Amino acid sequence: MNKKENIFTLNITVSVEDIDNLEHVNNLVYVKWMDKIATTHWSFLTKENPLPQYVWVVMRHEIDYLKQAGLGDEITVKTWVGETRGITSVRLMEFYKEDVLLVKAKTTWVMLNSKTFKPARIREDVLKVLQN
Repeated sequence: MNKKENIFTLNITVSVEDIDNLEHVNNLVYVKWMDKIATTHWSFLTKENPLPQYVWVVMRHEIDYLKQAGLGDEITVKTWVGETRGITSVRLMEFYKEDVLLVKAKTTWVMLNSKTFKPARIREDVLKVLQN
């Protein structure tokens, strides 16, 4: 289910807190932004049909840092859902400054039951949400 046509976008302005001693966005900030866009996108997808019985946790991040961003830069983050099966769902992300790709990332998320915190199989109700 690689739904790149179902792209969700978030815009971020780089602030002084995002900058490290090398005068560019710190790599940990990108991880924070990855979490922010993933949770924002999930909230957007479930706003009409909340699914409080599930929570998501990160199993794996893969990040390619290609170019730098600096203070005041306007960053556009694009995300979409990739392969989803069993208990995992892949989320793909791209970070742009204007039309320049700065960072690309892939996160594998595991769905858990929100009461037991045990892995939960991704069923049709969740698949329908992720396909939007």
